[in-house]
Amino acid sequence: MLRVLGFESSCDETGVALVEVPKGGQGVPKLVGEALHSQIAMHQAYGGVVPELASRDHIRRVLPLTREVLAQSGLTLQHVDVVAYTQGPGLAGALLVGAGVAVALAAALGKPSLPIHHLEGHLLSPFLSADPPEFPFVALLVSGGHTQLMRVDDVGQYEILGETIDDAAGEAFDKSAKLLGLPYPGGPHLAKLAQQGDAGAFELPRPLLHSGKPDFSFAGLKTAVLTQVKKLGAAPSEQQRADLAAATQAAIVEVLVKKSMLALKETGLKRLVVAGGVGANALLREQLNAACAKRAVRVHYPELQLCTDNGAMIAMAAALRLQRGLAAPDTDGSFAVRPRWDLSTVAGAAS
Repeated sequence: MLRVLGFESSCDETGVALVEVPKGGQGVPKLVGEALHSQIAMHQAYGGVVPELASRDHIRRVLPLTREVLAQSGLTLQHVDVVAYTQGPGLAGALLVGAGVAVALAAALGKPSLPIHHLEGHLLSPFLSADPPEFPFVALLVSGGHTQLMRVDDVGQYEILGETIDDAAGEAFDKSAKLLGLPYPGGPHLAKLAQQGDAGAFELPRPLLHSGKPDFSFAGLKTAVLTQVKKLGAAPSEQQRADLAAATQAAIVEVLVKKSMLALKETGLKRLVVAGGVGANALLREQLNAACAKRAVRVHYPELQLCTDNGAMIAMAAALRLQRGLAAPDTDGSFAVRPRWDLSTVAGAAS
């Protein structure tokens, strides 16, 4: 039995988790312990993430969360075989906390450490669900500042089919929410307000919707929302705000769904995986489910609690890489973080 302890600290969530790889390396790795602390309440007063505060809070949280995970699993640090951590992308200071703790812990235990790409963690997080996917599949990765469509043939075998040329879907949600006076984090608040609105009350653009390519653009939508907010004046009614929220959400979701269907058509694949924070959006799930059902396509999502950043996805990505012989864990105690890191450059072959 191979046990992987994973640390996630790329932004404003501190996550720790423990995953077990079955004997013989066969089968899907199993999550045996997980703990997560969100910094949302701390950052709300500032309307967004304050990097220095995020880093300091990671320092306070990471060891208590590690103890919690070990207590859940009934194991000790001596049972850990590999310590994995998010190397990037993310906030440099926040990444350094998780990486530093992980590598120091590994060195103290005499165990290897393994750096993991944050987005690969999201991409593989549906393997933690009750209905894990099978390779190959098209992945819609909608996480924070990233919106991408990828062909995934196996762990480490990723081909980018399309991506955003400006703002990501998550940014469009959050920036539009801020324009509507909603608190941080804006996306979930906008989705909640949209439930009371009429999506047809405002005409908003769907950038690149008919381009025939699986690329995205949401900057123009954000500008259109700003224009509508200015037209409504200083004191819009609650119904007007709800209508604009509904129209904004509908525009984002329509683009995501149509581009996903285009990617499926281009690849000929019959399986779609949705990962990342925006993947928790109820309207997106509803419309993707409907569109995929028409095309006899299976669609997979991570569990709702695993859509956000978390240690489980890092431990799982590390376990899957180790299972396939795609990782060469570090044993010299050195490490570096990569605040900017293109997923397409992640190695897909053993070193």
